[in-house]
Parts: sequence; C-alpha cells; structure tokens
Amino acid sequence: MPKRRSYSREEFLKLKPKRKDFEWLEEEGKVKVKVPKFKSKMGEKFCKLLGRENVFTVNLDEKGSLIWKFCDGEHTVEEILRELEENFPDEKDLDQRLFLYLYNLRRLGYISY
Repeated sequence: MPKRRSYSREEFLKLKPKRKDFEWLEEEGKVKVKVPKFKSKMGEKFCKLLGRENVFTVNLDEKGSLIWKFCDGEHTVEEILRELEENFPDEKDLDQRLFLYLYNLRRLGYISY
C-alpha cells in the first residue's frame, strides 16, 4: 500500500478539494448527498432483487453543507476556512474541525485534491 502524502498546514490550506460526481441537492440551506451503496454490477443487482435503491442519503449539517458547496475544485481550503469563520464566528477550533472533516470526506472517497 502506498504511503499517504502528509501536508504541512500551509500546503494543506492551498489545496483545492473537489467533490466526486455524486448527486446532491440543497433543501433549506442543508445539503443531501446521494451515495451509491455498491459500485459493482452485482451489488446493484442485489439491491434491485431486494427492491431497494442502490443509494443512501447523507444529510449534512450547516457547516458540512457549507464545506460541501465549496468543494468545487475552485476554492482552496483556506478560502473554505474563511467562509466558515465568517458564517460561524462563535465556533472554536474551526480550522482543526475543517481539516478533520476534509480528511474524512477524502477517506470515504467523497472528495479528492
């Protein structure tokens, strides 16, 4: 397994996260992302056999929704952090929370850099 690249804080702030091609919509300021349960044809057939959809919906909170919308490949992590700080001025440790959130989105395969 290849070693993961580690970034300095300055390098990470310059990255431009990009959403993968998931269907998503916004309702009342919150984002809902439709994520496939299975990527294989066999998994899709299994869902169909059970009469289930091959997707589940991820409901993001206000912060997650803001981050998701800015993960367009155009905005840097630093710009996203600024938006969070403007929209949630009373929140603490937004930088650490953003970094962890982006790490998890990438680990789950929802975004890339």
